[in-house]
Amino acid sequence: MRIERLPTPNEILRSLPLSKEQSKFISNTRQTIRNILNGLDFRFLLIVGPCSIHDPLAAAEYMMRLRHLAEETRDHLFIVMRAYFEKPRTSIGWKGMLYDPWLDNSHDIASGIRLAREFLLKAASQTIPMATEFLDPASALFLGDLISWGCIGARTVSSQTHRQLASGLPMPIAFKNTPEGGVDPAIHGILNASRSHTYMGVDPEGRLSRIATAGNADGHLVLRGGENGPNYDPESLSSALQKLERAGLPQRLLVDCSHDNSLRQQDQQITVFQSVISQFLENNQCIRGVLVESHINAGNQPLTDRTKLSYGVSLTDPCLHWEATESLIRWAHSRLKQSLNYQIR
Repeated sequence: MRIERLPTPNEILRSLPLSKEQSKFISNTRQTIRNILNGLDFRFLLIVGPCSIHDPLAAAEYMMRLRHLAEETRDHLFIVMRAYFEKPRTSIGWKGMLYDPWLDNSHDIASGIRLAREFLLKAASQTIPMATEFLDPASALFLGDLISWGCIGARTVSSQTHRQLASGLPMPIAFKNTPEGGVDPAIHGILNASRSHTYMGVDPEGRLSRIATAGNADGHLVLRGGENGPNYDPESLSSALQKLERAGLPQRLLVDCSHDNSLRQQDQQITVFQSVISQFLENNQCIRGVLVESHINAGNQPLTDRTKLSYGVSLTDPCLHWEATESLIRWAHSRLKQSLNYQIR
């Protein structure tokens, strides 16, 4: 085992500070998402972007394309960009830009933290809200102030450590169903994170400390399919909503169009997306939004030779290409705009 000291969170935050304008923007977008989840804002939440970020230049190009589209559709859609820097692995594989930013197994975590924060600061300056999955609890200390929507992933949804973390985070937090398809662990996670917790953790100065949280009232469910198949169909949604009701939780959820809901086929996300929008417009307005994996170019690629990687192609899950993404978002915007049921919500 080898131990190497990293900069403390406060050292990073002082060297890459968040401005008052950026902080206000992020606070406002968090409140907008809360309002959508609580039915106070009629817009549909769309969380879209690369499965993971490995090339900040390509991600920045994607971000600017998305910014223009978000402005055009903002009357009926609220668009948040995926900025996932940590990737849980079922077995082995690249764990994300935060841990291996140079794609060469050098594991320069200090540079990964800085690159991720620089990207998120740029996004805040461009008024693009960001979404991420929190995997290592320490990463929230470096990046959490720049995130508008957070997620506890399928592989960590049953983890007490992650439920404690979520209870103290300042943004709405989603809990995904398990890889097997189980919804109950996610619902238990939402309940658990809504309560206050006291636990051992690291403070912004890097010291082991007693952490006390107030609880997060903005937990919500994401259905992403499972080993037994998709769960975006009306019966699966109805079952999940009934479980939320029995648990005394608000009847609200998001649908992940990727992962097992699309059988990990990027173009199948279109079918899932269109089905969910149609269900929403047919008066299942407990659906508050969707997640879509999308990049500049379609598909994914293996990390075998970093010098031969294709530009704007995912290193992890396969993604829709930009043109398909833009067409899908415009389609959804048109459907929402035309729907009488949606207009009078």
